Amino acid sequence: MSKCTIALALIIVLGACKNNKSGTKQTGVKPYPVIVLKPQSAVINSDYPASVQGMQNIEIRPKIDGYVEAIYIDEGATVKKGQLLFRISAPQYEQNVNTAQANIKIAVADVNSAQMQVNKVKPLVEKDIVSAYELEAAVYTLQSKQAALAQAQAAFNNAKTNLSYTVITSPADGVVGILPYKIGSLVNSTTTNPLTTVSNISQIYAYFSINERQGLDFFLASKGVTLQDKLATMPPVSLVLANGIILPRKGRIETASGLINPQTGALNMRATFENPDGLVRSGSSAIVRVPHTIDTALLVPQKATYQIQGKLFVYVMDADNKVRSVDIGSNATAAGQAFVVQHGVKAGDKIVVDGISNLREDQVINPRMVNADSVYNSL
Repeated sequence: MSKCTIALALIIVLGACKNNKSGTKQTGVKPYPVIVLKPQSAVINSDYPASVQGMQNIEIRPKIDGYVEAIYIDEGATVKKGQLLFRISAPQYEQNVNTAQANIKIAVADVNSAQMQVNKVKPLVEKDIVSAYELEAAVYTLQSKQAALAQAQAAFNNAKTNLSYTVITSPADGVVGILPYKIGSLVNSTTTNPLTTVSNISQIYAYFSINERQGLDFFLASKGVTLQDKLATMPPVSLVLANGIILPRKGRIETASGLINPQTGALNMRATFENPDGLVRSGSSAIVRVPHTIDTALLVPQKATYQIQGKLFVYVMDADNKVRSVDIGSNATAAGQAFVVQHGVKAGDKIVVDGISNLREDQVINPRMVNADSVYNSL
């Protein structure tokens, strides 16, 4: 064999070895971050659709018949207690006051006249000039005229009260609703729609319902003997508005109905929130978010899960660094960016926490152990 042939053979062998080493590197085991599951404290939020009402929703209705003469506020305006809202034109009530005043003058004159008659007859009776019956009759006449005066004064007060109804003021601080009637509209106490509604929304009530099972869980987990004791020890709740913003001030669940609706199986509850800025209006829709703390929860990061047909799965690594998919159920509860799982995994199991989209069943991985606390703190 020539020297050239030997040199060529050595080049081929070295190239094959190089290619073999390169291929081994390409097919090497990829590292994946792995954590060991251990119980953690977790806060689970339960969301309940709610309807929002102001602390007061007062319908403003006229007490007399008349035409709307003036409107002093606009829709959506913020008003104070006693602030002028409407004026009703009702001239007949002014005339009734004038008539009542005139009747009082007549009644006063009648009383004075009757008093004069008593004063006239009394000395005559004392001198036995006239019979005592004359004095008694005069006294009865005076009493009748005094009663008529009192009646006239009552009619006058009633006329003034009716006249005062022509001016309508706000009974409370609040926000004005719609104004269905304009200037010139004929209104009365039996009109279908109110003149407007004043809503006091410095505090708001969020009404929501929970089912019977949730109600039992609520109260069994709460401290206290009576229902009010249990409600007082429940944690503050949040109000999530329709645009997803959370009301800055937390509220408290203050009431729970004593009956469960037999048709729906629901228990009605009410949470109260401070709303000094008037951000939330009556009639709004929102979500009451109720937190619940679990001291020994198994948390699985959401990025460590994948979903198939509504069920969640994670990859668990065995002692041979081989992974297998495990079903953790469809009822895993969200806790931030993690799930609280009830079955499928247990404390001490090792799960892959990232890059799972590239994993396959029974695949051998190169585990890169990560501290579980650092993973949970970053969620």
